[in-house]
Amino acid sequence: MTFLMAGGGTGGHVIPALAVAGELRRRGHQPWFIGTRRGLEARLVPAAGFPIEWIEIGGLKRVGLAQWLRTMWQLPASTWAVWRRLGRRRPAAVFSLGGYAAGPVMLAAWLRRIPILVMEPNAVPGFTNRRMGRVVARALINFEETARYFPPGRTERTGVPVRAGFFALPPRPRGATLNLLVTGGSQGSRTLNRATRESWPLFRAAGLPARMVLQTGTAAHAEFQRDFAAAGLAGEAVPFIDDMPAAFASADLVVCRSGAGAVAELAAAGKPSILVPFPFAADQHQLRNAEAMARAGAARLVLDSEMNGRRLFEEAGALWAEPGRLEKMGEAARLLARPGAAARAAELLEEAARISG
Repeated sequence: MTFLMAGGGTGGHVIPALAVAGELRRRGHQPWFIGTRRGLEARLVPAAGFPIEWIEIGGLKRVGLAQWLRTMWQLPASTWAVWRRLGRRRPAAVFSLGGYAAGPVMLAAWLRRIPILVMEPNAVPGFTNRRMGRVVARALINFEETARYFPPGRTERTGVPVRAGFFALPPRPRGATLNLLVTGGSQGSRTLNRATRESWPLFRAAGLPARMVLQTGTAAHAEFQRDFAAAGLAGEAVPFIDDMPAAFASADLVVCRSGAGAVAELAAAGKPSILVPFPFAADQHQLRNAEAMARAGAARLVLDSEMNGRRLFEEAGALWAEPGRLEKMGEAARLLARPGAAARAAELLEEAARISG
């Protein structure tokens, strides 16, 4: 069978879709993608060996009037183009992770009466999934509270596809040193980079036994590598971490943003965290993700505007000083994990195809 994968722009949309597409391919099906040339899908999808076709569409959230008008003008033409492609390829079902690239695909699939399954990795669905939520055959969610945005009885908590290496990590026993991993993602985070640098003299003055690994992003690496070498602390500043499961394995505490991929990896690895939501994320979804993790006892939430060296030092120090606290947070995080998300999504797509066919 042929299945159409929709959603793009960011890694949070593309990477889970690729995981599900890979599972479908292993089952003998033919997944293909629709996306935009400027989204991350333009690089990742062809690299993974999947066919992709292009549409022209932009965002509607947090954009200026000119972009909003351009997108509204593009939407009918893009939907019509997808509608014609659906007629030619006749996919058994459509799988969407939302994002502006998914809007025309979901509209066209609805007009063609092709079943639509969505995966919503965030606590609060994005614009596209909220608008189209009432017509989906199934919504696969990561947080229980997300179910209220979709029709009753059509949600299933599958979690988000995460690399198997994260699930394989055993609980880390407490040692004599606090191993702190700080990562703002592949590009780094100015807030987290700055707060980490400000915390170095505080950790040193307090004599708190700590080892830090900071993923700075490529642009800031040279500066931070020089400054860290002069700080007199154990650890390193690196531009990018290729093997993130290994970095998690060595960490007692992770400080990071709270995108859907990050929180899914923390849950899979059973890692306690200090979450600093990116303040400009659409619909404040990173804040909602962090709030859900904090409510579960798996993380501490610190707003971007409140994160500095003093706050980082105090939060990490307080967690380290309380015996068993990090271990309990790690256990709470692991309870949120859902292994086998990609396989379950593939099963539900096959099921939807059989029912509609």
